[in-house]
Amino acid sequence: MHLLFHALDDSGNTAEIALQNEEDTMALGAAMAPALAPGLIIYLSGDLGAGKTTLTRGVVRALGFRGNVKSPTYTLVEPYVDSRIHLYHFDFYRFTHPDEYLEAGLDEYFAGQGVCLVEWPRHAAPHIPAPDLEIELEMVAQGRHARLHALTEAGRKCIQRMSSPER
Repeated sequence: MHLLFHALDDSGNTAEIALQNEEDTMALGAAMAPALAPGLIIYLSGDLGAGKTTLTRGVVRALGFRGNVKSPTYTLVEPYVDSRIHLYHFDFYRFTHPDEYLEAGLDEYFAGQGVCLVEWPRHAAPHIPAPDLEIELEMVAQGRHARLHALTEAGRKCIQRMSSPER
């Protein structure tokens, strides 16, 4: 399956992808896997059921992990270190106050060379580090839309690698 990336500006900082079904969301995750670089912080936003964990599952599967990929809603973080890159999947949905991020002692994950995929990052703001890339998943009548927005040079390079026809 080939996903069609639509650039929303000439800078290469923003792209949009139409996702018709769960397989497309998994394919977007699979396209992200080889584009990841050590130390990337990626925020995943969208309503409940928008596909944040499905997108992460696509990334993790493409990195070679064959075990169960689940949402870390109760554990806060699920580490995946059986691949070429260490990936940490966070879910802060259950935080009732941003200081819970500090109390959980999660800073060390963001300070290393692992890739951090973060669901519900606003629940940990302002304590959580700023992202390199934001991915917004939105449910629409035709399925879903994914909007990617790079906030750093590392995020822009990730979008470029994902949207490259050579990938």
